[in-house]
Amino acid sequence: MGNKDTVYLADEEDSKKVIGDAILNLWEAVNNLTRLRPRRKPRFRVTLFGSARAKPGTEAYEQTFRLARKISRLGCDIVTGGGPGLMEAANKGAHRGGRGKKGSIGLNIDIEAEQNVNPFVGQVYTHKTFFSRLHHFVLLSDAFVVVSGGIGTALEVMMIWQLLQVRKIYRTPLILVGPMWKDLVVWARRHMLSGENPRALPVDLTIPHCVDTVDEAYELIKKQRRLWRDKNR
Repeated sequence: MGNKDTVYLADEEDSKKVIGDAILNLWEAVNNLTRLRPRRKPRFRVTLFGSARAKPGTEAYEQTFRLARKISRLGCDIVTGGGPGLMEAANKGAHRGGRGKKGSIGLNIDIEAEQNVNPFVGQVYTHKTFFSRLHHFVLLSDAFVVVSGGIGTALEVMMIWQLLQVRKIYRTPLILVGPMWKDLVVWARRHMLSGENPRALPVDLTIPHCVDTVDEAYELIKKQRRLWRDKNR
């Protein structure tokens, strides 16, 4: 018989909380703990990165909402940073996609600018550092979709791109929506592949999937989820 503090492995939710707390509070254990994976995930999870500053009613907000709603109706969970702007649009889309808040996840950051979690988040995790938050995104996500954003969104793009480049994450699509990200890839190709000592390989610049519209992004997610589903049957 264990005492009141005992957590049994059969209690899946309590076990997940212990592991999560260990990752956040004992960072030196991360490399070992993050080797643990469930044999099968219950649902395909799509992370949407985007600006915290976009307002409801703007084209970016409405397009992000529409994309997230369609992805949710496909049978996916939506993961965002949990804050305002396009994060709110994505969580709202997940909320309206049929499962309410059950499929809407927010990884919040404890800073003054984004301290309030948007009202459409079902599961919320609050991080003290961007480093642990970004790592949590990697652990949760089966695909990444990036809509318009600023410096914080660019940080997220570059981290995921770099992890895919060095194969720390595998078979996880990075989908960039809109001209600003296509211009970023063009810039990288121009400057990183030029000169006597190129700073990247040509294949590295093919990692992001650049699309013009959220409908194209949705089609890529639908294809990826089908592959995931077939693999996990």
